[in-house]
Amino acid sequence: YMSPEQARGKAVDRRADIWSFGVVLYEMLAGAQAFGGETISDTLAAVIKEEPDWTRLPASTPGAIRRILRRSTEKDAKRRLQAIGEARIAIEDYLAHPGEEAAASTVAGAPVTAVPEPAWPRVRRGGPWAGMALFAVLAAIGFGRLWMHGAGTGPGVALRLNSDIGAEGALYTELGSSEVFSPDGTRIVYVVNAADGKQQLYVRELGQLQAVALGDTNSARDPFFSPDGEWIGFFASGKMKKVSVHGGAAVTLCDAANSRGGSWSEDGTIVFAASNREGLSRISAAGGTAEGLTKLDVSANEVSHRWPQVLPGGKAVLFTAATNFNTFEDSTLQVQVLSSGAKKTVYRGAMYGRYLPSGHLVFVHQGTLFAMPFDLKRLEPAGEAVPAVEQVLSSPDYGGAQFSFSETGSLVYVHGKSGGTLVSVQWMGQDGKLQPLRKTPADIYEPAFSPDGKRLALEIHDAARSDIWIYDWQRDTLTRLTFEGESNYSPVWTADGQRIAYTVSDKAGRHSIYWKRADGAGDAQRLTESKGSQYPASWSPDGKVLALFAADPNSPTNWDIYTLTMQGDEKTGWKPGEPKLFLGTPAIEVRPVFSPDGRWLAYMSNESGDMEVYVRPFPGPGGKWQISSGGGEDPVWSRTSKQLFYETPKQQIMFVGYSAAADSFQVGKPALWSEGQFTSRGLAINFDLHPDGKRFAVLKSPAGEPEQQFNKIVFVSNFFDELRQKVPPKK
Repeated sequence: YMSPEQARGKAVDRRADIWSFGVVLYEMLAGAQAFGGETISDTLAAVIKEEPDWTRLPASTPGAIRRILRRSTEKDAKRRLQAIGEARIAIEDYLAHPGEEAAASTVAGAPVTAVPEPAWPRVRRGGPWAGMALFAVLAAIGFGRLWMHGAGTGPGVALRLNSDIGAEGALYTELGSSEVFSPDGTRIVYVVNAADGKQQLYVRELGQLQAVALGDTNSARDPFFSPDGEWIGFFASGKMKKVSVHGGAAVTLCDAANSRGGSWSEDGTIVFAASNREGLSRISAAGGTAEGLTKLDVSANEVSHRWPQVLPGGKAVLFTAATNFNTFEDSTLQVQVLSSGAKKTVYRGAMYGRYLPSGHLVFVHQGTLFAMPFDLKRLEPAGEAVPAVEQVLSSPDYGGAQFSFSETGSLVYVHGKSGGTLVSVQWMGQDGKLQPLRKTPADIYEPAFSPDGKRLALEIHDAARSDIWIYDWQRDTLTRLTFEGESNYSPVWTADGQRIAYTVSDKAGRHSIYWKRADGAGDAQRLTESKGSQYPASWSPDGKVLALFAADPNSPTNWDIYTLTMQGDEKTGWKPGEPKLFLGTPAIEVRPVFSPDGRWLAYMSNESGDMEVYVRPFPGPGGKWQISSGGGEDPVWSRTSKQLFYETPKQQIMFVGYSAAADSFQVGKPALWSEGQFTSRGLAINFDLHPDGKRFAVLKSPAGEPEQQFNKIVFVSNFFDELRQKVPPKK
């Protein structure tokens, strides 16, 4: 049903809808496809070059209807019917005076056989054919306009379609939008966690059913199109890159260690957030040296500028300014004039703002997409904000939202409830079977067994904050441990089970490490003080060294591994030293874990392009050994056997056997420990090995509840027209 001009990739308008109407009407009358082929390519070739088989139309088909069909399916859009109203008038005229056409044709000398009024017009006035013909018109105008993205003149009805993404896998919805329209609305780029475990970009032409993977985009996220739609910018492995929509090698533009979105300007520059704790930067789309663009307002307690959009005309940029790292719901939307640097607040209590060519500013708050008129010249609202779309999936933890629009008037978004996923804690054995450990579902992360296996530390989130809780699973009691800061994360037990180290987050987004007695007695003690992010990962067997990972905003590298030495004892008191760099490279190195004898550190790194598990000697020096193959995360050592476990991108557990002698580490072939799968928790740990080495505690969505696997998107055609009716823009 795709018109020839669309099949060629050219601009389309309402005459493409008329083509679709003609094709559907032909198929209703002929009982056969107007254009067919074994493959989509064959069908499109027929659309471009061939004519329908007019002999398949019933002999009684009136000449007026035949003329409508031929005019509707003219390959040259200029010769096609110019408005669907012409078809309606022609049909009504014939139905009113069916005999006049035969007489007129005879006078004109046409070889027409006189026949009684055929069944087609009689049935057309009522009965099932009336419904089918109405469906034909709706299909042409509705679906045609949907896939053309509202092109054409005059207001249209907003139509909604829930569609598969066209790829085996699920959308990565952790940060910014993972489904992005090209400016002309002819294609969508997705960030997909594919069935093979890889996270990469897929491109879907809207005339096709399937999306196609773009090579050289492993670990990609937060894509954005160039103005001409020929390039896709994205972030991966601490870099900002670009790749052609037709595939090929990706081009690295610059470093972007903890990026939060980008926008490609009409003047050939890219505005982007290179860090989650800084202002915005700007760089040529050809690459080069990035320069600072916006500065955090310290007096207003700003901690981050992110999710930029260069406004039409390229004279100003819209972005989200945050003052609280623990939730972005109360952020402000700001604009900055690029030439002068003048900055102004547009709206408070919103995140992920976007300006639409309809004259509206849209943003997300508590899972609802709001819209308000916006004066592009004055760079200020021109009316009140009103709800436009409910249940748009968003991430208050990062300020991102899952929606995008085309310049031709359509919207695409992921339908879902914002906030955390509820999971329960389950036992999982090697047979993959699950049994309840803690049935009550909650928004849980980072399960960690005490050394004796009798207690489980859990990071539990609610609407306001996150805290560490201790679950005595034998007695089924849950006790809150932490009360510090704005939120608390990542519990790690000491080797003797007496204390737990964890990260405390303040309102400015600084993540420092504290520790506290596991029984809750006494006050928490600060172990580190950071301007960036620090997370504890593992204690050495003697309890004297903490392995941690951190992102220093002043460091030229990415996430790195550090060690912290403790001096003292329980009687005289403990005194922490300064964190010392253990491993720092341009790649990401996180989650260091001591072996049971303390001689080795397992960790995960993306130095190969994918996250894999490695082992190095401690305290070093020495080489490294790659443990996983095909992706690996969150290593865990067995305390009862020479086995090292890790998680696959498919949320399954692998293991390798190993042996160690002196400085040599011998590792076996990775093998699947269990067929069982559990629920992804994004960047957080979602499982832990019990000290007996025979079973795991895993986080799993409650039985009967669907996993949060988002593989569908909602298309809304004529969205701009709907907004203009709901929220008239300023004239």
